[in-house]
Amino acid sequence: MKTVAVVAVPPVKAFDLAMPETLLGSVIVDGEPGYRIVVCTAEPGVVPAALGGFDVVVRHGLEFLDEADIVIVPSTGARGTADAATLTALRRAVDRGTPVTSICSGAFVLAQAGLLTGRTATTHWGLADELGARFPEVTVRTDALFIEDGPVTTAAGAAAGIDLCLHLIRTDYGATVANAAARAAVVTPVRPGGQAQFVDIPLPPENGLSLAATREWALARLDTPLSLDDLATHARTSVRTLTRRFHEETGLSPQKWLLHQRIQRARELLESTSLPMDQVARHSGIGSAESLRQHMIRHVGLPPSSYRASFTRTPSQSA
Repeated sequence: MKTVAVVAVPPVKAFDLAMPETLLGSVIVDGEPGYRIVVCTAEPGVVPAALGGFDVVVRHGLEFLDEADIVIVPSTGARGTADAATLTALRRAVDRGTPVTSICSGAFVLAQAGLLTGRTATTHWGLADELGARFPEVTVRTDALFIEDGPVTTAAGAAAGIDLCLHLIRTDYGATVANAAARAAVVTPVRPGGQAQFVDIPLPPENGLSLAATREWALARLDTPLSLDDLATHARTSVRTLTRRFHEETGLSPQKWLLHQRIQRARELLESTSLPMDQVARHSGIGSAESLRQHMIRHVGLPPSSYRASFTRTPSQSA
């Protein structure tokens, strides 16, 4: 079981503060909890809320960072005034090799601690200019849901914090466990960190015209060739309209969305089965073992065999 220290830097947003417990706290591995979540702060007691929200009570101090396997700094209103004790504790955690992450404006705290100096980071798109102006030594990007740079990972707005938590679960316990956590929380399965934070065109109204049904249809057929014409036919629209609406709803083109889903399926099969590589490629719709190898190296950074060796979770999968 991994210990996760969630650092409350006042003023806080209760929603973001509770997010790690909601996602990570649902993880069960071999009948046991996968994570122990500890919320801590520099001065235990009542922690004031940001933006007129409700205050929270935090009982634990920063000493829990010394035993944490992961540190998460959620949103805070202290974008330039985080306390010195918290900044010191975060630096000490990184010096020990502990992964440190932030959600939304939590990136400002990491920047104040000097943990983002010379790194690439993200935050909510509405705060990106401010982060870049206050900390010019940080390369700020808004075209990502979360960015991992060495031991430090930063996530965009609140919903991207969900993606970050699922990413942490997948890293620790694999895609099958991460997808189970997503289902338990009734959220979208793991999205790629490089996906755009937002689209310029508003999402379509709930008028029955969403492509959600077509995406579900495609997910059930990832092992078969699917063309733009196939998707458009199912959606009862033209290829041009399908492509435009697909990007509006997902931030991705149909082809990129399909590829991401197929890579995710391949990762899950590599983790949870002992299927030969050509069968993994076929069941995920990627085609050949060589194509699978190329896509895994390009998008995951590991060839399939190395990925399986790193993320196999049960003795049967090691066979």
